[in-house]
Order: sequence, then C-alpha cells, then structure tokens
Amino acid sequence: MRVAYIDCFAGIAGDMLLGALIDAGVPEQVLVDSVAALGLGATLRIERVDRSGIACTKVNVYEGDHLADAPAPAQQQPLNSASHSHQPKTQHLHKTDHAHSHDHEHSHEHTHADGETHTHPHAHEENSQDEHSHTHGDHAQAHEHSHDHKHLHAHGRSLSAIRRLIHDAALPEPVKKTAVRAFELLGQCEAKIHNVPLEEIHFHEVGAVDAIVDIVAASAGIHHLNVAAWHCSPINVGGGTVVCAHGTFPVPAPATADLLRGLPTYSAHVMQELVTPTGAALLRAIDPVFGPQPAMRVERIGYGAGTRNSKDFPNVLRLSVGETSDTDAVSRPSHSTHSDTVIVMETALDDLSPQVLAYVAETALARGALDAMLTPVIMKKGRPGTVLTVLCNPADSAALERLILTETSTLGVRIRQERRSCLERRHIPVQTAYGEIRIKIGTLDGERMNAAPEYEDCRAAATKHRVAIKQVQQAAIAAYQQHATAKEGGAA
Repeated sequence: MRVAYIDCFAGIAGDMLLGALIDAGVPEQVLVDSVAALGLGATLRIERVDRSGIACTKVNVYEGDHLADAPAPAQQQPLNSASHSHQPKTQHLHKTDHAHSHDHEHSHEHTHADGETHTHPHAHEENSQDEHSHTHGDHAQAHEHSHDHKHLHAHGRSLSAIRRLIHDAALPEPVKKTAVRAFELLGQCEAKIHNVPLEEIHFHEVGAVDAIVDIVAASAGIHHLNVAAWHCSPINVGGGTVVCAHGTFPVPAPATADLLRGLPTYSAHVMQELVTPTGAALLRAIDPVFGPQPAMRVERIGYGAGTRNSKDFPNVLRLSVGETSDTDAVSRPSHSTHSDTVIVMETALDDLSPQVLAYVAETALARGALDAMLTPVIMKKGRPGTVLTVLCNPADSAALERLILTETSTLGVRIRQERRSCLERRHIPVQTAYGEIRIKIGTLDGERMNAAPEYEDCRAAATKHRVAIKQVQQAAIAAYQQHATAKEGGAA
C-alpha cells in the first residue's frame, strides 16, 4: 500500500508543502496546470535552493508572467536584505497565508480605487518581536514562509466567491473538494475568532490569490501522489510572540492555534512562528494519522523550502513516500487507538418539515461535520419529533451551531465536548469484475478489527455496470479475503 509521511520538525506552510510535493516526485506541470485552471493570472517559479546545507525545492507565486516581470535570482537582494518596512494603514479581514515571518524582501503592488498603482518592497524580520504587517480582521498576520510574491491589492473575496472560483475551474473533483475544504476550515476559524458570520468573512486579495494558488496547487499535488494513507509527525509550532491588532500573542497566532486544536503540537528549537493557517488547514483537509513514521519502504523523499535560511535550523518540510503492507502493519509498534476531542450538538424539533431536516443534515456534512443523525422521538404532549445530532471537530463547531440556529426552528442547541477513541483507518484497493474497489480497514495495535468496502466505490461501480450494489459489495469482500489469505500465506 502506498503511503506518505509528513515530517513537520520545522512547522508547515503552503509553499513548503508545494516544494516537498515536487521534490518527492509530483511533476511540476501538475501544479502549473492547476494554477492556470484558476484563471487568476498567477504563475509559479520553481527553483532549487539550499537551506542550512539541505538541497530542496522552493516554489514562488507571482501574479502575471513572472518570466517577464519578476527579477532574475541574481538580481534579487539577499533574503535577509534590509529594506524599509511598509505597514498598510487599512485593515483587511484575514490574509490567510504567509505567517512564518521570515527575513525576505517582498514586493507589493497596491492598486487603489483611482487606478494608481504603487509598488512597496517589504522586509520582514522573523523573530519573537516581529510585527505582523498585514492585518486580517482583528489581528495582523505576517507572510507565511513569505514567498517572493508580487501582489495586486484589491477588494477581498468572500468564501462563497472562492468556492465558486474553485468549483468553476477545470480541475478534478477530488482536487476541488480538498481545496474547498481547506478554505472552509480557514473561514470557520476566522469567523469564530472575529465573531462574524462565516459568509461575511472576506479574504483580502493579497491573501486570497496567494492562498488560492497554494491550496489548489497543493491539493492537485496531494491527489497526484495517489497515496492510500497519509501520516504526519507532531507539529513544531515554534515559539516567541507575534504582535497583532489586539496586542502581543504567543505563537501560534489565533487562527493557526484554532486550526491546530486537537492535533499533537510542540514548541522547540527556535523562537519563531513556524506554522501558518494555510499549512494547518491543508493538514486538516487531508486528515492524516499523527504519530511516528509507520513501517514503510521509503521510495522518495522530498524537501520543501521556506524562505528563511537559518544557519543551524533547516527551514524545510520533509515528505517521505513509499510502500507498506499488512505484514508491515502487524510488525509496527503498538500505539493503540487514535483519540481526539469532538463537539456534539443536539436539538429536538417537533414543528419542522422532514424536508428541511434532511437539508440541514446534508448541509452540515457538506460543511465539515463528522456525522449528522436524525432520531425519531416522542416529545411532550405526545407529539412525534426528531432529535438532530451533529458531531464535529472543535474548529467547525461555531459554523455548524449557526447553521442549526439559522436553518431550523429551534430556540436552543445543547453542546457538549466528548472524547472519542478511533481505530486507525486506511484503505486497500482490490480488483473485482466491476473494477477497483477500496476496502476500508480498521486496526487496533496492528490487528485488523474491521474491513468493509467503500460504499461510494460500490455505488459508482453498480451504476456503471448496471448491477445490484450488493453484488459489487460481495465481490469486493471476496477479493479482499483472497488478498488477505494470500498475504498470510506469503508471511508464513
């Protein structure tokens, strides 16, 4: 089984993940084509760089034709060159990416309402005293692993507009789904932090172009790798403080901290901000298993560079891609079940149309709920009713709470926090007469506890071949049993 392991010893950011994906074997053209499909006029410059003696890949994003208007590498000032620091006077709601405030020169074009364009080089010093120079909502966020970006400032895009932009692009559906999910996670955190409705969140143009490019290109690279399971190390968030509009905050900044809630994090080695909202959102979107690297035969190792080039701290993200097997899984050191914290929201309704109830449950799932259930009950005065239960990650709770209060007739929602214990999950593809079907495997301490064919795969195959879905399911189970028997025979 093909798996990937992300090592976040120096944090994670969108540009670092892009570089690691390319370095691990994703063709550059996959990322270039995904960016072109957006129609934003953005382009990529991909180069090999050195980070503390480690050769790695750096991905820079530009608006327009960077081959024509971007300075050649030899003409650019050093990354730690000093130039005047420009702080915009206006506040923009949520510049999504580019925390990691590194020493870098950053050129911004500000196009004002009168059509006049101004170019401002930006210098950001990455340390615990750094001010984040772009204000997003009520807090300022420095530029994530600050790309050598040239940006066009204009009015912000709403989350709905970004969803439409991604959905309208000529991209594979799985790529769109991952990209939209990452942006929804970013929006939900900002909505909660700033206490505004989700659909009123506006990503400023500077952040939106950078973040859309990073997120969509990363999503394209993630799906091109075609791995069956993602794994990730605990995440180094760095240390120190960042100066925001509300004052000085400890690292990680508020939006990043909210996105990392429930994930294993630590602070070590440097007093710098190492994780950006975009990096955290992409991790959330792929939902990896956290822990030590699984037993795997590593085939490719990719290093993706951030901008800062510290002498004693490699500013890189490492991505390992390889193969594992059932035998490898059995021999892997035990780490029991995966445990996390979830939010449970409930409300009982006796005056709402079943059509609306179904719509709310479906919408909750589309907006990130882990599960949504409708349970028939008998309420006071003998009235038949329905209990709506929504299970979600803490980061998604504010948006889903608002959905329930807005779309149903309830006057209140019961909310509680619970711990859940989950089997480790992965997929094994099997071949059947109806095509490839994925088998979802649940393991506990390396022992297989459950194995079931993926419903969506079976449904698609049944529709394509015009057979009963149970025939496809039975064929998939039989193929998996043959696969397991063959593995056991080989191990013996």
